Amino acid sequence: MPEKEEEIAKKLKERFDFLEPVIQRARRIWVQVPREKFLDVIGFLHSETNFTALLTVTGLDCGDQFQLIYYFAGEGGIVLCVKEDAPKTDPVFETATNLYRGGVLYELEAHNLLGLTIRGIPDDIRYPLPDHWPQDQYPLRKDWTQSAGGIPGTTVKEDEK
Repeated sequence: MPEKEEEIAKKLKERFDFLEPVIQRARRIWVQVPREKFLDVIGFLHSETNFTALLTVTGLDCGDQFQLIYYFAGEGGIVLCVKEDAPKTDPVFETATNLYRGGVLYELEAHNLLGLTIRGIPDDIRYPLPDHWPQDQYPLRKDWTQSAGGIPGTTVKEDEK
C-alpha cells in the first residue's frame, strides 16, 4: 500500500486504539467509528491532519440500522471515509458542521430523506424535498411506500395505479 495512506492509518490507530482503518486502494481509506466517538475522530482529522474539506455525506438504510458515511479530502487526493451507524430505534447522530460548515446540506438530505435526527442542524428546512411533502414520509427508507393518494403535487395515470 502507498506510504502516505499507511502513515494516516497508523496515526488514526495510535490516537484511537478502537479504530481499524482499512486502506481500500491508493488514496482511499475507510474507518468505522462508534457514533459516540464521531466528534472526537473528526475533530482530530480537522485539527491534527490535513483532512480539511468535507466532500459529501451518504446516508444509508441498512435494514436494522442507519449509516452515515462522511468523505473527507486530504493532501494528494486522499479520501478518508468515516462510517458511523445508529440503530433504527435511535437514529440520532451529531453534526459535523461545527468543523466542516459545508456539510449542512448533506446532513439535511439525510435528515429529510431518511428521517434521521442530526443534532445541530436546522430541523425546519425541507431540503431537498418540496415544501408540500408530507411530514414523516422518508422516501429513502427501505420500508417507505408511496401512499395510495400519492404525493401532493404529483399525478398518477390510471394505467399506472
